[in-house]
Amino acid sequence: MSKKKILLVEDHPIFRLGLAELINQEPDLAAHGSARDVEQAIDEINHINPDLIIVDLSLKQSDGLDLVKYVKQHHSNIPVLVLSMHDEYLYAPRALSAGAHGYIMKQEAVESVVKAARLLLTGKIYLNEKVKEHILLSMANPPEAQEKSPFDRLTDRELQVFKLIGRGFSTREIAERLFLSIKTIGTYRERIKKKLNIKHASELVRCAVHFEKTGHIGIME
Repeated sequence: MSKKKILLVEDHPIFRLGLAELINQEPDLAAHGSARDVEQAIDEINHINPDLIIVDLSLKQSDGLDLVKYVKQHHSNIPVLVLSMHDEYLYAPRALSAGAHGYIMKQEAVESVVKAARLLLTGKIYLNEKVKEHILLSMANPPEAQEKSPFDRLTDRELQVFKLIGRGFSTREIAERLFLSIKTIGTYRERIKKKLNIKHASELVRCAVHFEKTGHIGIME
């Protein structure tokens, strides 16, 4: 049997190795290639032409959502399964909108990743039941869904900047990482504060750090 090649995009070596071992135990799947960031992942995609990509949203040197968008634009035939520690109600719809075919919380990866991988390889979508219900309810009543969390008001780029603030990066460092001007990042910071009803920069940092550490948005509720 020819094994399906799975590219792992994950910047934590121990988690990546554990995931590879789990996949390689299966008779029909093989962890074939790995990457720590989006740039390296793009090189691997072009080199090995994987059947499936599993990507962590939070990469140290880049953002997994950017890779999802790249794959959708340039390799739409390759399904993408997203892993994340962050709130699934917030990120799963964004990941699917960006082009992902499945979303798994890291805590459930061991139990669900093989099942999800096989489902994606057959052309289907994988989400747990709670997220499915949340998305369907959002579709049935969008205005109400938008008010459930202030973070839903943030664009993908604003949320990306917010996460980098939570990792301790300065405005200049964020601008360099995202190839944007310092002024543009300053504008994003002000938009984020306004949308989250935050008055001071220190409060913005505190909120962002909480979100980045816990993966949850409870501090704003």
